[in-house]
Amino acid sequence: MKKIVLGLAAAIAIGGAALWQFQGSAQAAPNVAFTDLQGQTVTTQDLRGKVVLVKFWATSCVTCIAQMPDTIRHYQDLKSRGFDTIGVAMQYDPPNYVKNYTETRQLPFPVVIDAQGKLAQAFGDVRLTPTAFLIDKQGRIIKRYLGNYDEQAFLATVEKALAS
Repeated sequence: MKKIVLGLAAAIAIGGAALWQFQGSAQAAPNVAFTDLQGQTVTTQDLRGKVVLVKFWATSCVTCIAQMPDTIRHYQDLKSRGFDTIGVAMQYDPPNYVKNYTETRQLPFPVVIDAQGKLAQAFGDVRLTPTAFLIDKQGRIIKRYLGNYDEQAFLATVEKALAS
């Protein structure tokens, strides 16, 4: 029993430390290259000076699909102020599904297929969708979102990052 309690306490401490790492202090976004469905490549270094949402998603993820209209609207409303979005389709998502969804929904932001899972790995071994990272103008991760999120709090964080 004592071992179980100690193990549980250790797991909670590790989980809390990982959560604090992303939410309590900004850390540098990984230096990666995103190649979208049109073959255009951009790196995290290229995105400096913008506030960027990197959103890991899948066509099979009900929450991802439900969030997509808001993701599109936020991108369209804020892009002229220096906000960008990159949709990263998970390794397990069939490329033809991703391409079909992107084309039929006319996603206005770059969509990348993480075919080898290297982007998910670079961002802390992302496994659950949706997982999104908000990156500030200096290239630091300022917020990590997992699953559903409070839209007003998200927009307030974006506004603060755009103003800085």
